Amino acid sequence: MLASSGIAAVGTAWYVAYLTVGAGSEALAYVFVPVGGVLATASVFHMVRGGTPNPVARRFWRALLGAAGVITIGYGWLAADMLTHAAQARTRSMPLPAAACVALGFGTAVWAVARVPVVLPGGVEWWRMVLDRTIAFLGCATVLWYLGLAPMFSAEERWSRQAMALVGLAFLVALGAATKVSYVLGGPVDRVALRLVAASGGVTAGIVAVLAVRFGYAAGIAAQAVVMPLTPVLVTLGVAAQWRADLGLRRAPARSGVLLPYLAVLAVDVPLVAVAAGAPLSWPVRVVLVAAVVVTALVGARQFIAFRENARLLRNTRLQEERLQYEVSHDALTGLANRALFRDRLATALAATAPTSVLLVDLDDFKTVNDLLGHGVGDRLLVAVAQLLRAEVGDHGLPVRVAGDEFAVLLTGADPEELAGRLLAALSRPISEHRLLVQASIGIAGAEPGATVDSVLRDADVAMYTAKQRGKASFVRYAEGMGEPVLAHMQLGGELRRALDDDELRVVYQPILRLHDNRLVGVEALVRWHHPTRGVVSPGEFIPAAERTGLIVPLGRFVLRETCRQAAAWSSEFGPDALREAGLNVSARQLHDPDFVSDVAAALADSGLPCERLVLEVTESAVLRGQQVSRALYELDRMGIRLSLDDFGTGESSLSLLRAFPAAIVKLDKSFVDGIEIDDGQPAAADARQAVARAVIQLARALRLDTVAEGIENAEQAAVLRELGYTCGQGYHLARPMTADGVSRLLARQQTMAAADR
Repeated sequence: MLASSGIAAVGTAWYVAYLTVGAGSEALAYVFVPVGGVLATASVFHMVRGGTPNPVARRFWRALLGAAGVITIGYGWLAADMLTHAAQARTRSMPLPAAACVALGFGTAVWAVARVPVVLPGGVEWWRMVLDRTIAFLGCATVLWYLGLAPMFSAEERWSRQAMALVGLAFLVALGAATKVSYVLGGPVDRVALRLVAASGGVTAGIVAVLAVRFGYAAGIAAQAVVMPLTPVLVTLGVAAQWRADLGLRRAPARSGVLLPYLAVLAVDVPLVAVAAGAPLSWPVRVVLVAAVVVTALVGARQFIAFRENARLLRNTRLQEERLQYEVSHDALTGLANRALFRDRLATALAATAPTSVLLVDLDDFKTVNDLLGHGVGDRLLVAVAQLLRAEVGDHGLPVRVAGDEFAVLLTGADPEELAGRLLAALSRPISEHRLLVQASIGIAGAEPGATVDSVLRDADVAMYTAKQRGKASFVRYAEGMGEPVLAHMQLGGELRRALDDDELRVVYQPILRLHDNRLVGVEALVRWHHPTRGVVSPGEFIPAAERTGLIVPLGRFVLRETCRQAAAWSSEFGPDALREAGLNVSARQLHDPDFVSDVAAALADSGLPCERLVLEVTESAVLRGQQVSRALYELDRMGIRLSLDDFGTGESSLSLLRAFPAAIVKLDKSFVDGIEIDDGQPAAADARQAVARAVIQLARALRLDTVAEGIENAEQAAVLRELGYTCGQGYHLARPMTADGVSRLLARQQTMAAADR
């Protein structure tokens, strides 16, 4: 780069000396361009041989090497010709072979620039870029034609056709490179290097054209000695820029091409303004006018494409906004309105004081579907329920998915109870692709004067909860005062948490006796709540609250640990054979707890109670609660803990459960014991009352299971059960639930009687 700059400086110094003291012949002016060309060619050669590692960039610089070499040969030929004809140096034309070499070099440079890769967009964006580049090219070409090349054709001392053709080719190189670099955001060929290549042709050609028009033949000496030696310098600077880029010093690209078409349009207006100011309408000006018309047409096409593209973007933006608004206000799974839209529409209806009702629909036992069949089946069931709601509600209201398995309907101008009846009737038939039966509890609340969104939803929720308490698969309309029991139930859950912390819960034990001699063989642990102000709270009141709030897990853990501790204490006091087993009830929610099995193991280890002495009683509905429950039960069975199937006969899959469930004990439900002793003189009726009890004992014997009859209320029932083959039972006739001290007294009495018999 320094050497090329030095040649340009020497040429300038010689020209100053030539003008001032007449140093040397005019022919010497033609030497500086080929010498600088040799240095520039060497610089490009060095880049090709050991510079950029990228093959695309190397291909560009290889082509530019060829262009520089051929141009240097052409100007070297010109220099030799001028030195041999020094007397005619000012007016002598460039030899045709030399001009051909330079023209070939310029063409090669144009080809090299054209091959620089550009990341081409697709579709409409591709057409937009093509139009932008064409507008930019024609606009800039028009200005260069009007201000640079055309005046050379009409100058008093015209240069040779070869010289004007080469100036035109130099302009072409500059235009191509300038247009290309505006759309190269990055890549193997550096943007700065491309700009310098463009300047090497365009800047020098522009200056030469101005000098030719202004000074005629005399300008040739200045052009050759001062202006044209700048071309090798700019090419060498381009090589240096490429070196810096390959070393990682490339600057972040800017989107300069965005403004280029607009600048080109302004450039076209320059000659038009000159014509409007009185410039003669010569044939070069007519070329400008034609170019301006073409550019205007291209700008119109460009604006039409931009208008179409903007319209498309606006349409897509509007559709996206509508889609986002829909997603914000609708449930993704079912497509129904969601809670936010529901509250907004309810607020609007309340403000309009129109007759408005809300139905809150909660699917009964939906969790069982997820546990047994999987969440995928559960989701499809929810979608089917949503479709059913749409069909039944129609145009009379807004169906909504509130959350989980809870739906709602905002109803205006229709009978809510009639709709609730239709919904329950529709749900009584199998739905979804899996043909499932599902029930629902529906709460109805009307909008009373002065009602708010929260008050209406609260009333509907209270009514729905009341429907569940009344047996599910029904609807209840909210009435004044209905929320008080529900509120009391919710408050009960909070008090139960405090009761666990304040040690207000007690464990009592109902004895299990042998029916033939009333000997105590086991106990069933039951929990009682001694409330500080309400006295003893019934388990039927606080156990559902514990289930609903999740407190059943810590409550069950307390009963488990207390039972194991007390059973171990009895074994230590009265001997290991005094009490065969101690059992307690386990809920489905406890079995779903991943820590339940480890809690049981810890309670047994801490108390020292053998595993086989503990009985865990589960209901049939709990057994059917999914894989987690099944895994827990089988793990407990492998530990040696005995499992009892409680309330046997009341479920839907009792017989299959006896084969699939690792039960050791079957407990006959109280409902099959009630009335079993009645003797009305009709043998067929008596057999019917005893049929289930007889079938259960026969099945248990076949499967080698122990049996316990629950709810024995009198001696007659005990006698019938004994005759049927039942060996153990429990009930108020045999013994009521009692404290641990009461059980201790029974064991002591039993031990005394056994000692007396010996």
